[in-house]
Amino acid sequence: MPYRRLPNTDQARLYALQTAVQRASEADFSEQVISYKTLNDARRFLMSFEARVSQYHQNFQSKVSSNKKYRHIVQNARMYISHFIQVLNLAVIRGDIKKEQKSLYKLDPASHILPDLSSEEDLLVWGQNIIDGEQERVRMGGFPIYNPTISKVQVHYDIFKEYQVTQQMHNKAANRTFEDMTGIREEADSIILDIWNQVEQYYKDQLPYERLCSCKAYGVIYYYRTGEKKLSAETDRQLRRQMQRSPIINFQ
Repeated sequence: MPYRRLPNTDQARLYALQTAVQRASEADFSEQVISYKTLNDARRFLMSFEARVSQYHQNFQSKVSSNKKYRHIVQNARMYISHFIQVLNLAVIRGDIKKEQKSLYKLDPASHILPDLSSEEDLLVWGQNIIDGEQERVRMGGFPIYNPTISKVQVHYDIFKEYQVTQQMHNKAANRTFEDMTGIREEADSIILDIWNQVEQYYKDQLPYERLCSCKAYGVIYYYRTGEKKLSAETDRQLRRQMQRSPIINFQ
């Protein structure tokens, strides 16, 4: 006999449960393959599991969509902040702005190297630094920097800050759903294992191929080992002929 293996995806778990419940519902009353309690538990759980799986996939798709939009927002914020600092450095090099005034932006007056903007935390810090610095320099009588203006930088900075909070909420919701699904999947596997054990026990006296077909009808999933010969109707016919010649044969 090939070996069985529990489902390893939500869709496969749903299929296994749906198949078992439907097959048991269609079976003759005298053919009680699955106990009433197990079948009742499976029906109740299946309704809840279908809803939770659907919700999980919705949350996942929402997170993927939100991540894509968020990456674009972060990229814009980084581009505008970086561009503003580069324009500021060029103005200092040309002498339009005194290099000492770079301290207003918390930038090193002696260096024209861009600060590290690789992380979101860096963007939050330096975005606020240059907004505060530009506003203070203009308040002191300096001419504002254009292309980009600080107001344009602030628009993208504020959008970034707002979406960062939203993104954190999306991630927390998705993580909670993922954690919940871990326990639900364990319960699903426990019910499926119980069903499969009962099904195999019920059909244990059938010939191998007949038993394989009977169990698969209830959703039991089997896999052949490498090099293992596949069962067929001919397999059972050969065993029947052998049993007629030698009744004591173990075909488990």
